[in-house]
Amino acid sequence: FVVRLKGGDPYVFGRGSEEVQACVSAGIPVTVVPGITSAIGVPELAGIPLTHRGVAHEAVIVSGHLAPGDPASLVDWPGLARLRGTLVMLMAVERLPEISVALLAGGRDPDTPVAIIQNGTLPTERVITTRLADLAGLAAGGEVRPPAIVVVGGVVALRSRVTAPAGTG
Repeated sequence: FVVRLKGGDPYVFGRGSEEVQACVSAGIPVTVVPGITSAIGVPELAGIPLTHRGVAHEAVIVSGHLAPGDPASLVDWPGLARLRGTLVMLMAVERLPEISVALLAGGRDPDTPVAIIQNGTLPTERVITTRLADLAGLAAGGEVRPPAIVVVGGVVALRSRVTAPAGTG
């Protein structure tokens, strides 16, 4: 009996499906226990809902490990720029300058709120908020380091209104 324990959800950028395919091909019985992906759990614990009535009716989770324009990228950055809802990016810190340029070029409002949540859920967690227009400069300045989850959208502005003071939750 072997257990492969992974934080978050094994099927959201965790390669869990690849591991299950390998086990099935080898005739090894598999049971998958879903988890809560960091793309949802980390913003929630930082006080950022991914959807909110009248603010965002959609949330999209995307990998930012490849820059917009990279031939191997499967992400439709112009399409994401046209969305009005929430964009959650994992593995995007090193590509934030290019990603922000692509989102702005695709029509996303420069004043769109952005949150960068570094070391989410840990005692060293840090939440940096900015506007999409300022994201490239912030990222290029080296202030942002992985691991971090980036949330783009109006829901970021709700953070101060949904975060309970310590000891009240």
